[in-house]
Amino acid sequence: MSNPADARRRWVGLFFLFIALGLLIWGQTLLKPYLSGLVFVFYWLLCFAFTILAMLTALLDFWIMRHRTRAAHRELLEKSFGTDKLQKGPNEKTPD
Repeated sequence: MSNPADARRRWVGLFFLFIALGLLIWGQTLLKPYLSGLVFVFYWLLCFAFTILAMLTALLDFWIMRHRTRAAHRELLEKSFGTDKLQKGPNEKTPD
């Protein structure tokens, strides 16, 4: 069910997450004495931006997989029960 676009999207999300993690670790250890004033704000905004990008990538992947799962479920129901029964709503009656 997975394809190359899914793998690429997940790798991009993982990349964003690792960059954010690296910025977090560096900002709390090696770069802490050098971060002050506007540099501090820009550095942590950059870390926050990579974190948001990782979350948006994960959310996009979730939406795409949910859409595919619904489509596969609908297709399975149509194959199992026929298309006539699925196109009508639950309150609609068939004409006699």
